Amino acid sequence: MGIEIVRRNALKALLPPPNVPLADWIESSVYIPASASALPGRMQLWPFQRGWCEAIEDPEIERITILKGARIGYTQWLSATLAHFVANAPAPIIALQPTADDARDFSVELESLFEASPDLRGLLSDDADESGRSTMLARRFPGGSLKFLAAKSPRNLRRHTTRFLAMDEIDGYEVTQEGDPIKLAETRTLTFRDRKILAGSTPVFDFGPITRLYDQSDQRIYECCCPECHDFSEVTWPSIQWKENDPESAHWVCPKCGCVIEERFKPQMVAQGRWRAMAPDVKGHAGFAINCLISPHHNAKWSKLGAEFLQAKKAPETLQVFTNTILGQPWKTEGEDFNEHELFARREAFSLDNLPPETLWITAGVDCQDDRVEIVLMGHTETDWLILDHRVFWGPIDGDTIWQELDSLLKEAWQHPNGGTIKIDACAVDSGDGGHLETVMGFCRPRFGRRVVPIKGVPGFSRPVFQRSGTKGQHLWLVGVDAAKSALFARVGRNQGIRFGEALPPIFFEQFASERRVVRYVRGKPEARFERIKGKRAETLDASVYALAVRSLIGQSVDRRAEELASQATPKRPPAVIRSKWLSRG
Repeated sequence: MGIEIVRRNALKALLPPPNVPLADWIESSVYIPASASALPGRMQLWPFQRGWCEAIEDPEIERITILKGARIGYTQWLSATLAHFVANAPAPIIALQPTADDARDFSVELESLFEASPDLRGLLSDDADESGRSTMLARRFPGGSLKFLAAKSPRNLRRHTTRFLAMDEIDGYEVTQEGDPIKLAETRTLTFRDRKILAGSTPVFDFGPITRLYDQSDQRIYECCCPECHDFSEVTWPSIQWKENDPESAHWVCPKCGCVIEERFKPQMVAQGRWRAMAPDVKGHAGFAINCLISPHHNAKWSKLGAEFLQAKKAPETLQVFTNTILGQPWKTEGEDFNEHELFARREAFSLDNLPPETLWITAGVDCQDDRVEIVLMGHTETDWLILDHRVFWGPIDGDTIWQELDSLLKEAWQHPNGGTIKIDACAVDSGDGGHLETVMGFCRPRFGRRVVPIKGVPGFSRPVFQRSGTKGQHLWLVGVDAAKSALFARVGRNQGIRFGEALPPIFFEQFASERRVVRYVRGKPEARFERIKGKRAETLDASVYALAVRSLIGQSVDRRAEELASQATPKRPPAVIRSKWLSRG
């Protein structure tokens, strides 16, 4: 009897994989582990995910692009799709993530899914690259391999070929001196006639790679069926409405018949929905655009999203996050330059000696030149940035005078209108291109306890605004200048969340408006950059960026700080913590 069972199992192993639709195979064979979901167990696809499965299976479709919001189950679907290739269509596979940490985390998630699924358990085996290094993760299985690679280290791509390339969160990829990781990855598929190239990402800016790829595709949108008129329409943010200041009343207004559709009908609408290509003449490239509004996720209820929007619209940065992650739309960046005279006219009646009562912290940004240092003092409320003052200390950078003057400024205290006093809570000093590094380090090192830190600006829109350098033994902080300037420009452009004090001279605004954000085509590819306006200097803009960035060093609650500023006692210095069109709606 035992021999018969062994024989049957051996013969079963020789049979080809069952020829069932990918969606059906996922729902019958893939199990979600408890570590990945509050509802573990057999995976149930959401209706719109079945369209993605059909595109993966279609032999006429070579490229699949998914421009997505959050909370739409993409990561679990991607894991299940990779499992399908491992189990049913073995071949070399590359899963490309933005960073090595992302690749490592994704490999752990995928391994948990394999362990939770009886049909998949034991299929993957440990492997290593040719040199035995741990710079990437690798798995082997009968007939193929699965490599987890980081776009940040594109040189690893040169040593691999793949039939199925899965690129995740591509708007987070950085172009390095080694080239564009997307292009490099795609060249690794050229060996295979039946290759599949999957790219998925939450969009960031309108010039980003996921937006460009979607524009090159057949541009599918998901249309839901109205339970009243039974016509099909895409659910967009303007069609989600609620009573003033009452997001709990959020509902969908059908653009075809104008009927009010309550949240309870959403599952029915989505189940009866369909994908429709807006550019059907494009062949071989299926593109899907999907937002969070049709997600069955419990945190994607219209009432919850309405409440999130009311909070997000208070500042351009949070509104951008809402636009990217909830609406699945890129943030538009056109026309971001300013007139210095218009900015000068925006000055308000406040200063260091006449602080707005809502001021909670003050930071300083220091730009270093050979013959001077320029300082911008920035106040921070719970939501706004206040440019309070601009100081210039003249003298040779390697002399003592300017550093003594700067130290005196950093020790000053001002009367707060709520009764207490306020000092400069953190200061970022630019170390430049390295020529002033030792001088700046010599000034900052004994003042680390006062959160006076040396910084270096680094380019890249996907860089964190503020993070400590990873170089061993180097006490240096990196400022993502492009990301910080984007935040500044967004607030200035909307005249929201940034205010200018009356003490600021005209030269401050001349330098603050010294750059414009543009999109240039480099080797046929659009790239955003900040360009200096000819004949202008940019010291106050740079110092403002540093003052904004160093706010990340201050980790204190708003309520506790407000209490301190209302007392006569000098506020305690909080611990340093490093944290790596609808605005009128109410």
